[in-house]
Amino acid sequence: MFVKVFTKSPTDPDIGEVLHMGVRPHVVIVGAGFGGLAVARGLEKLPVEVTLVDRQNFTTFQPLLYQVATSGLNAADVAHPIRGLFHRQRNLHVQRGEVVGVDWERRIVQLADERQLPFDHLVVAVGAVATWFGVSGAADNATPLYTLDDAVRVRNHVLERFEAADADPSLIDAGELNFVVVGGGPTGVETAGALAELFSVVFKRDYPSLGVGRARVVLVEARGNLLAPFHPSSQRAALDTLRARQVEVRLDETVDEVAADHVRFTSGEVLPTRTVIWAAGVRANPVVERLGLPTVRGGRVEVDADLRVAGHDDVWALGDVAAAPDGRGQGTLPQLAPVAMQSGAHVARQIGRVLEGRPTQPFRFRDKGTMATIGRRSAVAELPGRIRLRGTAAWFAWLGLHLLYLAGLRNRLSVLLNWAWGYLTWDRGPRLIFGSRPLGAGPTTVGTRSAEDGTAASRAREAG
Repeated sequence: MFVKVFTKSPTDPDIGEVLHMGVRPHVVIVGAGFGGLAVARGLEKLPVEVTLVDRQNFTTFQPLLYQVATSGLNAADVAHPIRGLFHRQRNLHVQRGEVVGVDWERRIVQLADERQLPFDHLVVAVGAVATWFGVSGAADNATPLYTLDDAVRVRNHVLERFEAADADPSLIDAGELNFVVVGGGPTGVETAGALAELFSVVFKRDYPSLGVGRARVVLVEARGNLLAPFHPSSQRAALDTLRARQVEVRLDETVDEVAADHVRFTSGEVLPTRTVIWAAGVRANPVVERLGLPTVRGGRVEVDADLRVAGHDDVWALGDVAAAPDGRGQGTLPQLAPVAMQSGAHVARQIGRVLEGRPTQPFRFRDKGTMATIGRRSAVAELPGRIRLRGTAAWFAWLGLHLLYLAGLRNRLSVLLNWAWGYLTWDRGPRLIFGSRPLGAGPTTVGTRSAEDGTAASRAREAG
């Protein structure tokens, strides 16, 4: 397999000549999230050479990051080596690297280590990063759940708070065991529910001297309801379940400041806390700004109906990073995993049509449903045909969907074993404090990855 990777050298031939010397068209995909992987798979049987670029050598299943953060799963359970997914795909090469720019005139992707990747088609699938909405101190003192590093940092931090409180119970009055989750979407709801279950069942035995009810989980949502995309009956079910599990849900409430030892609400109330988990929303990865692509609200790339970048015939954008039209003239599609996966498959088909000299087709998203889990035997699911599930049935549907889309047989078996063990024993997985940057050490950067595809964790709770 010939992969066109160039480094700077005065003896290099003209790039334009190299690209047209009988070599098959070269497709460069930036980002190995849900969307990027879908494009790569879709190009397997096309007469092209493919290079998949990502900052990491693994892909992360973001919908389950909150379970890593709450000691439900190992970090390795939700990550899989990118190369291991493509052992049989002969036309694909994986490059670990950070994209820093594009030379549009020479059609070259530039990496941070000065490597260069000429392209005939460029696919931008770099996903999203957290957006802080201008909240003072949020970027420095809160953490999102968008990368594996984020999840491990949250787990470490939560465990450290309990260890500190167990050593000095007087810290509890200063907010040591107050845990604030900002954002009432699927990520926030799932995280708050998992924390409440962890504290009331597992930590009750791990830290018996602290007693029951000393830890507080506070879920803050600016709207008047949780799970905005869901039907009101599902929203009420989620709210009732969380409150029954002792989660303090604050609706119509916004955060004005996040400090190292407290949060201040717009109402003026100050809540002492050392832990703020940010699940309030995302914006397009800022790498698109370095590429000079046209953007719209939220930093998302402006694309045509077929997902080609506006003004660039051979450049495509998809997933969280793209402002994909919904096809009904009602705005853009949400930043969800199913959108990314379906748009990735669509882009691969359109590249094939371009190579055959046929016109491209507009992208049409097929909504297959939405899910969110609140904890053991409790979830809400909305499926096509106005089918709404809740409770145990929705929970098992949620479990099955996530196992289905998790990459790698080993990962599926490990996750299934962990879930079964937790269900039978009411125990949790790795409650281990590993070396990691402390919470509040500043935001992590996603660079050229992201799970695309999906909002921090709102991802495959969508039944796509």
